[in-house]
Amino acid sequence: MKILFMGTPDFAVPSLEGLIAAGHEICGVFTQPDKPKNRGMKLQAPPVKVCAQAHNIPVYQPVKLRDGTALALIQELAPELIVVAAYGRILPDEILAAPPKGCINVHSSLLPSYRGAAPINWAILNGETETGVTIMHMAHDLDAGDIIATTSTPIDPDETVVSLHDRLAVLGAELLVRVVAEIAAGTAQRIPQDHTKATLAPMLSRELSPMDWSRPARYLHNQVRGLIPWPAAVTELGGHRCKIFSTAILDEQTEAAPGTILEAGKQGIKVACGDGTVLRIDELQADGGKRMKAADYLRGHPIVV
Repeated sequence: MKILFMGTPDFAVPSLEGLIAAGHEICGVFTQPDKPKNRGMKLQAPPVKVCAQAHNIPVYQPVKLRDGTALALIQELAPELIVVAAYGRILPDEILAAPPKGCINVHSSLLPSYRGAAPINWAILNGETETGVTIMHMAHDLDAGDIIATTSTPIDPDETVVSLHDRLAVLGAELLVRVVAEIAAGTAQRIPQDHTKATLAPMLSRELSPMDWSRPARYLHNQVRGLIPWPAAVTELGGHRCKIFSTAILDEQTEAAPGTILEAGKQGIKVACGDGTVLRIDELQADGGKRMKAADYLRGHPIVV
């Protein structure tokens, strides 16, 4: 099938590679413009662009989608199907209507749950035990189109966004290849979403970072693993602001006030939480410092308990 692929970050790369391996004709790739990164602020190509160029696929990086230029380009490319995976842009209705077999999207949640920009993060932040990937027909409203297929996977209680993201990217690619084959054969199903059950997964912000130690340890543990690598959970330890990257819920109870540091040593930093629960900080990064084990941090920043 002749396909125009739209995607930007690492999550989308397995989907593009899967379509290529399946023998589809990728007539072009739309991706976000290169962006300056790191201290040198050098322009860096999105992962999808790097992948496409490695396969000699034409890459297009339109700044705007609503001025008619992108639509004209799509009409010139004449794809049968547009596949979108974490492109990061909302497609106008005229683009959605352009390909004869429509536009489909690879979304990293079990829709209608977690519509929006950060479904993987919010599934972990909310302590979900299961998530998955949905392939859907795209519609005017965000992530509200008819479902073609889903695949699910459990979320380990200690799993972070990083590992879950990578697993869902692979699962999404596998499901996408199957769905595209069904679309080509005319056997793909369409299941309308139950919009009354929709939940949202809005963009992340630094407002989510501060840790409230009056919350139970499980809530804080979910916060830490759900905000990696950005914006990261943040707290103050011994007068120093630190990002927290790894924690463990301990099978202990305490009567100490929430936020009290109970122990600080080779085993990490134990902190009293709400409901008498205890959370141990295992890995952190002080402002201006490097990410390190809590025990290593304490060698240069001793905390007296």
